[in-house]
Order: sequence, then structure tokens, then C-alpha cells
Amino acid sequence: MPESVSLTIDGQEIRAPKGTMVLEAARTAGILIPHYCYHAGLPVVGSCRLCLVEIEKVPKLQPSCATPVAEGMIVRTRTPQALENRRSVLEFLLANHPLDCPVCDQAGECELQNYYMEHGRYDARHDEDKTRRKKAVTLGPHIMLDQERCILCTRCVRFTRDITRTGELGVLARGHRSVIDVFPGTTLDNPYSGNVADLCPVGALTDRDFRFQCRVWFLGSAPSVCPGCSRGCNIEIHFNRRFNPRYHDRRVHRLKPRPNPEVNGFWICDEGRYSYPSIDAPDRLKAPALRRGDGLHEVSWAEALGEAAGALQGALGENGPGAAAVMVSPQMSNEELFLARRLFRDRFGIDRVAGRAPAPPGASGDGFLIRADKNPNTRGMDILFPDAGDCRDLLESCLEGRIRYLHIFRHDLSRWYDPGRLGEALREVDCVVFEGSWDSPTARLADVVLPAAVYAEKEGTFVNFQGRVQRFHPAVAPIGRALADLEILARFAAAPEAVPAAAGAAELFGEIAAQVSEFASLGWQSLGPAGRWLANRGNDHAV
Repeated sequence: MPESVSLTIDGQEIRAPKGTMVLEAARTAGILIPHYCYHAGLPVVGSCRLCLVEIEKVPKLQPSCATPVAEGMIVRTRTPQALENRRSVLEFLLANHPLDCPVCDQAGECELQNYYMEHGRYDARHDEDKTRRKKAVTLGPHIMLDQERCILCTRCVRFTRDITRTGELGVLARGHRSVIDVFPGTTLDNPYSGNVADLCPVGALTDRDFRFQCRVWFLGSAPSVCPGCSRGCNIEIHFNRRFNPRYHDRRVHRLKPRPNPEVNGFWICDEGRYSYPSIDAPDRLKAPALRRGDGLHEVSWAEALGEAAGALQGALGENGPGAAAVMVSPQMSNEELFLARRLFRDRFGIDRVAGRAPAPPGASGDGFLIRADKNPNTRGMDILFPDAGDCRDLLESCLEGRIRYLHIFRHDLSRWYDPGRLGEALREVDCVVFEGSWDSPTARLADVVLPAAVYAEKEGTFVNFQGRVQRFHPAVAPIGRALADLEILARFAAAPEAVPAAAGAAELFGEIAAQVSEFASLGWQSLGPAGRWLANRGNDHAV
């Protein structure tokens, strides 16, 4: 436990770990000190001077971002001198800052806008023309620069210098001619470049993908977990609260990093950040379908589930549990895996379960956040299905004619299995059920297609490679007639009887905690926004 000190900030006595900066100590006490250059994930430079505060027995204002707390320290953040300093700093920043707010993507979440409304001088005292600089400069595939809006906080420079260590950005020229730009002959194209738009407190660096798409005050937010790899980066899903399919082509507009020091710090990779179009992709499966003749035709849920349940019962009745098989997926949540285990293994006695599959071509990690395992819940699948076999071996059993019913969760087998042999294998099975979210060669070879919700349309938990259990929350409703997997499995278990009330993720997680030792002592609510470690965490997974 780090040594702590006692200090007083604005009359409020607080304790903070020794070495904590005054600005952070104040933040934990609910006292917000305006700042620009400071960011908790970056080295401190103390250059913007907006966060200056009075400290008793110190003759001058001190930068709260660079002043560590001390025992007995008395800090005042809103004295006349501190407030006048903020007004002066803001006045100088706006001397050359364009009044682009009506067309700026940062409007509504701009710290210059917010601080000026609280502290600024509303009557300009500068008659000189503003300095003109480059506007709408493309720095790379994801980021656009407007030099006139830049306040030279250097957050972006420090990010590329100290976090990605790619060093594309720098401060060029001197004095009032200083600008942020990429160095000659370079582009801002590292795997984490989108983070500089998050870091920018004004509208100087904007995301080309989000640019002019939606005003931020029309966006809702839901906490979630990125499903792009086994890291499990914490994210926020920003969705259009006023979505109307007549006027808008997508519900989700962007993904933002959600700070979690145990997992991703303050960052996410570009691969995960720009994966959100898949949520509203044209190839989403929107309705259940049955094979009739040579093609798949949309049907009701009752018809599709009745066909699948009947085929399973027929296979079990004629040939026993060995004639049926299930392919679970590390893309499934813990609750979905648990319910699938209870249904297929415990109720129907099916032991042929596979889940392991080769990594997609080119999958690799980088030693920072990106992992070679491109699944969010491999650790959870290994716990709930420890004996799950290799999907390739199961397909070989299909080729040998030993499988009469096959239920595939989410896998697109054509990504790593010869398409010709895949078609042969699945044609040997009397009934292939595909439960997933996107159209694929595997879905088109199935006899029954069950459209499932994606992570942004449901709730549940994943276990990342480190053994951290994290919750994700729904941002939007399932697309079309798709259903959450928990709902599909509940209906499947009852078919063709009346549809029962599906168990919720919270209820199922409680059952997991009661029955699976690794989840012991964990509770749905106690997971909180940052998640908790497994009871038997063990070693990190290798990939």
C-alpha cells in the first residue's frame, strides 16, 4: 500500500498517495481543475499554464499537473489570482483560434469551448488579424489536421513519441508560427493513430471516419468490450439516439476507448476502433432461414427452430448422442457458452464439441495491446468447455459420414478450411444449423440459419487472456429479426412448445459463479465497469 499524505484543497481535507499530482488528487475529490496539456496517460510537460493554483506559503501560482502533493499542503483552486490566470490563458488561446464552432466536429465536447464558457472574457480585446495556417490537412488514413484550431498542448506529439514510439508528429517552427505537423516524408499511419483525435482537446485533430457524420449531442453511449482480440479493451459505443432508417445508414457512429489501467490504459488500436461498421453491415443476417430446394428462404422463428429441434431429436433418436455435434466459439459470451453447455452436453448428452480453430491468415500481435488471438473469450471457452476439440477434426468426422446433426456457432469455417472440402463435409450432414451474425460461405451451406445479435446488441461477459472478467452492455437493439443467443437457445430448448422466458445474462452469470470454481466469489454487479480477476487466475494465455 503506497504511503499517503493529507492535504486540503478548497477547504476539503483529502488523502492521496504520495507522489500524486495536485490535479489528480483534486479530481479524485470531485474538484475539477481546468487543463489542456495534462493527460494521465502521457508524460507531464506543464506547458499550457491553465491549471495554475495557489498553494499556501508558495509565493507564485503553481502548475497543479506537475506539483506533487505534500503533507499539510493547503491548495486553493478558485482564488481571484487563479481565476484571472485562466481567463488570461484562454484569451491568448482564442487570439488566433478560429470561431469554427458551428462546423467543428469537436463542438459539444470541446474543452476550449467549455472552459471559455466558464472562465472566458466574452468581449475580444484583440483587433489584429488572426494568424492563418493550413486547414483540412490529411495526415494519414484516419486523421485530419486543422492547424488554425491547434492550441499546441502537444498531447498528440507525446503520444507518438512516448506511447507508440513512432514519432510522426512534432512541433515545427517557433513562436506564434509554431504548428503541429508530421515530419517531411512521413504520414500518421501507426496501428494506434486514431487515439490522437481522442487526445486533442479542441478540433485540431479530427477523425476522418466520423467527420461531419453526426453531432455529438445526438449520440448516446454504452460501455462495452472490444471483441477484436483477447486483450478485451474497454470501449464506449457511441450510437445515434435519433436513428431513423429512412434518413440514416448506420446506428453506431464510433468506438472510443474507455480507461481501464488493468487492461488497455487509455487507448485502443485502430483495428478495433474502426471495426464498428460491421454492426450495421449489409451482410448482417436479419431473419431466420430454411433450405428449401437449392436455396435458403426466410421463415418465422418458430419454423426455423422447430426444424432444427426436430432434426436434433431425430439424429439422437436414430443414432444416439454420438451422431450430433456442436461447434462453440470463443466469440460467444460466458453466459452463452454456459447455456449451450447446459443444453447440448447436459440435457442431450452430446460429447462431440469443438471450438478451437486456426488463427486467420496474417493474425499477429504487437507486444502493446494487439493480440494474435482474434477472439474476445478464448479463456472463457477453455474454462466452460475444457475438452472442446479442434474444429478441423470435427469436419473430418463429417466427411466420414459420422455426424447427422451439426450446430455451428459463429464460425466461418471457409476462412481456414478448404472451401471444396467444406462443402463436401457439410453435405454429408443431414442438418447443419448455423447460428451467427453475418452472411458467409458457411451460412450459405447451412440447412437452418439463425440470425444472432452482435456484442453491441446484447449483454454478457468475456474473460480476456489475462483472466479478467468484464461486462459488455447493449447499445442498440438487434437488427431486423435477429435475437440474442440466449433468447435463441431458450427458444430452441423449448421448441416446438410455447416460448419460455429466456434467462438473462445476470441470472446465468450467477449460476456460473455458483458452479464453476474459476468464477467463484464473482457477482454480476461486483464486476463493475472495470471487471474483476478470476478466482483462479493462473498464468496469462500465451497469445
